[in-house]
Amino acid sequence: MSEVAEKTKAPRESLFSKKNRKLVTDPLTDNNPITIQVLGICSALAITVQVEQAFWMSVSVLFVLVLGNMVISMLRNLIPSRIRIIVQLVVVASLVIIVDLMLAAFVPDVSEKLSVFVGLIITNCIIMGRFEAFAMGNKVGPSLMDGLGNSFGYAWILILVAFVRELFGSGTLWGQPIFGDYIEGNGLYSIGYVNNNMMILPPMALIIVGVIIWVQRSRNKALIEDH
Repeated sequence: MSEVAEKTKAPRESLFSKKNRKLVTDPLTDNNPITIQVLGICSALAITVQVEQAFWMSVSVLFVLVLGNMVISMLRNLIPSRIRIIVQLVVVASLVIIVDLMLAAFVPDVSEKLSVFVGLIITNCIIMGRFEAFAMGNKVGPSLMDGLGNSFGYAWILILVAFVRELFGSGTLWGQPIFGDYIEGNGLYSIGYVNNNMMILPPMALIIVGVIIWVQRSRNKALIEDH
């Protein structure tokens, strides 16, 4: 009897199965949390003046979302439905406190620049959305992959926007001069190049995100909503 049960038991799904790999790849393009789901826009506007800030914010969200997804998934059968949002907030708040302390300890200058925006990860719609929509209904493995996918999807948009804004707004990348020394007027500045100060204003982040959205929908007509 036990042999029959063993034969009829469903095979255990691999962590790197096609279905789980899709959880990582989809948020990078056709289901991107920022450009398709329109979540996490605030941080895309606020902290993308420099690539360094965007990178550390992305790392912070990766840490919180991946670990949070796994914790919520492990506890999903123990969490009463009526208090699930409270439990999710406790989990994300605990992880954000850890992130904030680690940033303050290892990259204090970045921690100071990010300021309240690290704390606002607690209310980031991507985080709470994945807890509620995915981790509450799936096992730890898929929840891990879902967290990775959405974190990477969030990160590449943030870093790309920051790359464009810092390069053309300040003439630097990661704080290092690219076009020459602006104060001394050498490099490209010696032939009349001028930084576009509009790039460091928040509206330009929204415009760049809008251009990315336009490119994505131009390449994939299925993403265009019917009116």
